[in-house]
Amino acid sequence: MLQYLVILLDDTSVSYCHYENPKKVKRLISLSDLKAGILFAMKQNLMIQFVYPDYEIPAEYQKEIETIDHHKIAPQKIQLKNADVVVFNSCKEFSTEKTEENKDKIFVLRANGKDVARNVSTFAHDGRLNIIITDIETFTENDFSLYKETLEQLKNTVKEIFLQENSPQVNLLTDRILLEKMNNCNAGIENITLAPNGKFYICPAFYLEDENDTVGNLTNCIDIKNKHLYKLSNAPICQKCDAYQCKRCVWLNRKTTREVNTPSHEQCVVAHLERNASRNLLLDLQQLGAWEDKSIKAIDYFDPFEVKDKF
Repeated sequence: MLQYLVILLDDTSVSYCHYENPKKVKRLISLSDLKAGILFAMKQNLMIQFVYPDYEIPAEYQKEIETIDHHKIAPQKIQLKNADVVVFNSCKEFSTEKTEENKDKIFVLRANGKDVARNVSTFAHDGRLNIIITDIETFTENDFSLYKETLEQLKNTVKEIFLQENSPQVNLLTDRILLEKMNNCNAGIENITLAPNGKFYICPAFYLEDENDTVGNLTNCIDIKNKHLYKLSNAPICQKCDAYQCKRCVWLNRKTTREVNTPSHEQCVVAHLERNASRNLLLDLQQLGAWEDKSIKAIDYFDPFEVKDKF
């Protein structure tokens, strides 16, 4: 059941996930479509996530946005003070100044695996940090080895923050400890996107890749073909997997396997490297008396497909 409506305010709205946004020409959603999108969300009882471009939108748009409960996702470049999610598009941009204003924000860092590895020592943040690896689909065995080392360094950083009596949240490590079931992207099931052209898409990536790949519009509503394929219940191996923090990005799935509910080998291995690093962090923290009621079992595989017969 839908819970969220993502509204891209402009063609150049910031990416907050695996996909890149190649668009450079500004195209602001029409004010009438913005109002219609807000009305749609109200009727469907959906929480709206407004995704901002890197320029200040007109005052009449800002006024309309404030008529409904919502979350703001904005690039770091525009310094939107009331943003709920702040996106950094490189490690070079990344900084998390400790201010009262920043304490409840979610910070998203998008970077490739090698860039994250080079800068992992700078990620000491005692709030919420989501790290998005943007080149997972190209990972080789060397990249997997490097990523494993990166996660080990990040684990030690998180542990040090805990020792300072803070409670950091880093999606790659702490999410798996806290989760009891899959918590994936769920685009097409729990969230849908309204693009600046007034049409609905599975997620922003589907719109940016092909504007014709629409699943409805504000007049005729939403019509997702073979909607059941987006559900976890139709992904038999993923149902048995316990890498609960895996995004199972449906766009990345389709891009790499041509199936929206089937992750690639690379996405599975990365998710299990994170899962195992989470287990190591948990064991370290349990020695300090924390999270003693949690457990993550040891496993001997990185891709569930390779041991599918066990499932």
